[in-house]
Amino acid sequence: MIEAETARRLSSCPYRRASPVAVRYLIACLLLAPAVLALGSTLTQSVAGAITALLVFGAFAALAGVALLRHYPHARLGIANIVTLSRAAIIAALCALLVVPGLLAQSDQLAWAVLAIAVFSLCLDGVDGYFARRQGLVSDFGARFDMEIDSIFALLLALLCWQSGKAGAWVLALGSMRYLFFGAGFVWPWLLAPLPERFTRKAICVVQIAALIALLAPVISGPVSWSLAAIATLLLAYSFGRDVIWLARRRS
Repeated sequence: MIEAETARRLSSCPYRRASPVAVRYLIACLLLAPAVLALGSTLTQSVAGAITALLVFGAFAALAGVALLRHYPHARLGIANIVTLSRAAIIAALCALLVVPGLLAQSDQLAWAVLAIAVFSLCLDGVDGYFARRQGLVSDFGARFDMEIDSIFALLLALLCWQSGKAGAWVLALGSMRYLFFGAGFVWPWLLAPLPERFTRKAICVVQIAALIALLAPVISGPVSWSLAAIATLLLAYSFGRDVIWLARRRS
């Protein structure tokens, strides 16, 4: 009886049930790691950049892997999660630029290359949801994974814009507003309540990322770059402000 009960508990353990998915996820991470290392090294021409990119990707992969084991409900990993993981790899490689401040401002060729990579990552963001629905693998994990990668991407782009002198330190608000909102939720827990789906929220998120990517272009500078960053920041502040008001009116 004891052995039967032990076997039943092991068979119902989420980590055991998800093990085939975990193996596929690990294989995907191992296949992407050399590309991350190579891209980080190519962008910065430094060992420090390559190592930074690999470490950041390892952190992304580990955190997402733990969440996948705990919350992913399907028996297949799916193309959508591979796409999101690939975006995480691209973003990790771009993080290598942070260890060499001012590098983008010194090379227009590098700035255009980074802009192209960022646009490619943004385009990938538009297909993961499609694949999840097409394969019948929609999940809260996948949606959260995608959202967190978007948030990290925005913060990274804001940091790069600040480093390259495209806008003042206030541009960091454009990339960190979600984290500020989440942090405020620990002080005022009613801010962490579920929000209704809104098309405008998603649209403004796209505008936020697109504006930050555009700021990387060497041809955009001076008053134009400051104005673009300011407009995007105001739109994002409006979106978060509206959500705060909605939550405040419905708090218990």
